[in-house]
Amino acid sequence: MSTSARWSAISPIVFALIAGGAVAHASWNLILKHVGQSTPVVLWWINVVGAVLIAPLGIATFAGSPFDPSWIAIAAVCGAFEVIYFLLLQRGYRDGDVSLVYPLARGTGPTMSVAGAIIFLGERPSLVTLAGVAVIVAGIGVISTAGSRSGTRAPLSSVLYGLGVGVMIACFTVWDGWAVKHVGVPPIGYFWMAIVVQAILFTPFVLRERGAVATFRRHPVAITAIGLLGPASYMFALTAITLSSVTLVAPAREVSVILVALGGAFFFGEKHVVQRVIGSVVVVAGVALLAVG
Repeated sequence: MSTSARWSAISPIVFALIAGGAVAHASWNLILKHVGQSTPVVLWWINVVGAVLIAPLGIATFAGSPFDPSWIAIAAVCGAFEVIYFLLLQRGYRDGDVSLVYPLARGTGPTMSVAGAIIFLGERPSLVTLAGVAVIVAGIGVISTAGSRSGTRAPLSSVLYGLGVGVMIACFTVWDGWAVKHVGVPPIGYFWMAIVVQAILFTPFVLRERGAVATFRRHPVAITAIGLLGPASYMFALTAITLSSVTLVAPAREVSVILVALGGAFFFGEKHVVQRVIGSVVVVAGVALLAVG
């Protein structure tokens, strides 16, 4: 597919992948927030469940085709980024509103992803697409500045955790785009290997703490749901990247902030729903610009 074709519009297939990924991503974040004072052991279980459940798909991806051992190292870097991402996200949800931390992270991520894709991957988006990115980021900014559940200014720690998560999002988005587009690692198999790496990297937390089985018994549905929805959302995104571009897919995925903003108000009683809905409308406008860019 030529560069001009990639930027002509979001195809129906790419749109469906982005929409499905956004719903799945918003859902597992709301579930993780619902778990409450979750520990790294919960994160270990989430990755173990995900690695086991999608193992057939991951292994099938490599069946009948040459396997490059260097792909393991490339997936391991993604796994390391994801572990830091999960730890920062967990602490952010522990200290602040999901409808604050999530949009802030998802706004920082695509902004840096676009810059990284242009600098490192050589992508050249159209002016309309760049305008769409700017509108999306502006809408997320409206949502993110709406304060906290108590109605007061959000604590600095929540903002810092959100920014830190955004940095990690940018890191693995650009890295993964390079892996699946320029190296040619199959998206599903690639992310499955990254999940296995995450489970391995979280294992020391399990060895240090007792009660891993009891942790799963307390949250079996939540852990299983996140273990499925998390990989599904990102594999949708990786597949969309192979059909389009990092600079287009990374911002368009952020439509999930609409669902999280509303979910934070509906499920957790978080304040400033009007401002966050207005910000969500701005995000939708930005996605529309991407679609016609």
